[in-house]
Amino acid sequence: MRKIRKLKIASLLFTGVTFSLACGAAAADALEGLVLAGGQPVANSTVTLWAASSGAPQQIAQARTDAEGRFTFGSTGAPGADASLYLIAKGGHSAADKTGGDNPALALMTVAGGKPPSHVTINEMTTVASVWTHAQFIDGAEIRGHALGLRIAAGNVPNFVDLQTGGYGEAIAGPLNSSQTPTLANFATLSNVLAGCATRVKAEACDSLFAAATGPDGKAPADTLSAAQSIARVPWHKPEKIFALLEDFYPVDKDQSQLRPAPFTPYLSFAPSAWVLPLKFSGGGLSGGGKLMFDSQGNAWVADNFMVGAQNQDALWRGGLSKFAPDGKPLSPAVSGFTGGGLLGPGFGLAIDAHDNPWLTSFGGNTTVSVFDNSGKPLSPPEGYNFDGKISKMQGIIATPGGDIWAIDTMKSQVVRFPKGDTSKGELLCQNPSSDPLKNPCKLLTPFAVAVDQNSNIWVTNFLADHVTRFPGGDVTKPETFKTGFSSSGLAVDSLGNVWIANKLGSSEWARLKTLEMAVAGKVNYDGDRDASSRITRVLVAAMVEQKPGWEGGSLTVLHPDGSEAAFSPVYGKGIYGPWAVSVDGNDNIWVSNFTSSAAGIVQLCGFRTENCPSGIKTGDAISPPGGYVGGGLQLQVDVGIGPAGDVWVTNNWQDHASCFGKPDETVSTRCAGEGVVVFFGMAKPVQTPLVGPPRQP
Repeated sequence: MRKIRKLKIASLLFTGVTFSLACGAAAADALEGLVLAGGQPVANSTVTLWAASSGAPQQIAQARTDAEGRFTFGSTGAPGADASLYLIAKGGHSAADKTGGDNPALALMTVAGGKPPSHVTINEMTTVASVWTHAQFIDGAEIRGHALGLRIAAGNVPNFVDLQTGGYGEAIAGPLNSSQTPTLANFATLSNVLAGCATRVKAEACDSLFAAATGPDGKAPADTLSAAQSIARVPWHKPEKIFALLEDFYPVDKDQSQLRPAPFTPYLSFAPSAWVLPLKFSGGGLSGGGKLMFDSQGNAWVADNFMVGAQNQDALWRGGLSKFAPDGKPLSPAVSGFTGGGLLGPGFGLAIDAHDNPWLTSFGGNTTVSVFDNSGKPLSPPEGYNFDGKISKMQGIIATPGGDIWAIDTMKSQVVRFPKGDTSKGELLCQNPSSDPLKNPCKLLTPFAVAVDQNSNIWVTNFLADHVTRFPGGDVTKPETFKTGFSSSGLAVDSLGNVWIANKLGSSEWARLKTLEMAVAGKVNYDGDRDASSRITRVLVAAMVEQKPGWEGGSLTVLHPDGSEAAFSPVYGKGIYGPWAVSVDGNDNIWVSNFTSSAAGIVQLCGFRTENCPSGIKTGDAISPPGGYVGGGLQLQVDVGIGPAGDVWVTNNWQDHASCFGKPDETVSTRCAGEGVVVFFGMAKPVQTPLVGPPRQP
């Protein structure tokens, strides 16, 4: 262990160790650190070490920095396994502050987690990293929450910042994020703005920051830590006001030949649409990610349409299964991901059951259902469960609270069910003895996704129709249909039983004609033509990027539990261009992905519990900016999922749609598959995982 520099007794202020034995306290290594503001040491700042858990945070120790900004704690005691340590530095005077005297508005934070390094730095960048990752758990100087959520949030702080040096973390400075997305510049710009107050670059700097950071509720922050929280909670609220402080605090010279005299680079040149800090992660065989689900530990599993590095085409899906730790580190094999068990080219078919086992369907060369254990080992036989070749290209699959597994055969409009997850009792339902797809006994027409509500009703979307099918209590012999928009894909049920359905082509007459065109292209009646789905996709993609005059874009249909349509439905505009998937967070707010272009962001809508929405925003209204939340390297998205720390994960499914068909130019022939998953930290109310049935808070 490194030698700890002794400080003058006069410069230290210790309080007794307050972490009790009831919390598992034991002797622990000493902890030292450094407080910086504007890159310069902060003297005479009071540093408090806290332990966060599900209850009120407990103060462990306290010290005061010396003239070089250094502090140390002796044997602090060790928190319990579920506690997360964090430090707050209040007051003091930065060497970069030329005004003299203590700055009571200086408040900086570092979340160090359950196993902090022996040396930590507290500065503006650690503050931004800690606040944004903990946005769902922090209130003023208090952090509290469920153990898994706190562990995940603390584990993501190092993606942004090096805890020991206070410099950039590995992920944000890595090649996927540093030069391909604006996140690095967003992060540094926010840090610069906080530094302007912390170092009082102008006499009125803190007043300017507090005014700009005041949210729509009118409550002005009182220090830099509360200012950071105010921005993180409503990142969409007048972002240009925060950006304007960059010029106010650090003006450039008249000929603009020099960098701004700001402590952190790079910084933004233009105001963002929202102060979000998404990061992209890849590896582990990820290629053209489709459906995404979380297990009980917050690990993210992704169904890969394509194979890494291949000249992937839409007519042939051949990917595997990827797994990521909650901090974005890949846990599956590089290039291939997890394979076997009959899996080949999964799409929107991925579910995690109550035992943390991933279930997948294949849409590629194999037509089967596969199941793996949580380590990625296939539990299904090499050919999967294919019902003696009687099923075709599969898509949606879910696990129900009762333990049943439901899966959708898209091209043959059939349903597969494994009662209680027992693969020996698998059933093939809704088989159509007629060659006429409109005579399907279950009123399915190229079904795509499936969901279950609180009354065990099974809801199924239809890709080439304008209705959703419901099986009351799971009884496929009594199908009901309800009007939706055209070409529905993802759907989700909120905690009140309302059903939110994504209609890729919207609800207009133009959308109806395009859906018919897709049906003709695919011949509707599956005849063994493996390219039928690709022809359908060609028409779909062309329609979604066409943006015909008078077309309102994609839409969401919202149905009440009894199947009646909500008065405000369909929902369109508001950044909803080509919606593919819908997710519901722990506040019952709605998140929507867009499969149109890299310019289309993810959309956040107010749900039915309007008390969880900003003042004045009604159910169905957008919370996100007009174009959605962008940045982080978003491409054509398929799924959007909410993790147990409130992080919003998005799968990039396609990158360059022109490379997905025919014979593209050799230089771009591997760019059909989307690259990476994009994670927006702390944006949503956390959800209990694995998601089995409608969402619940942890």
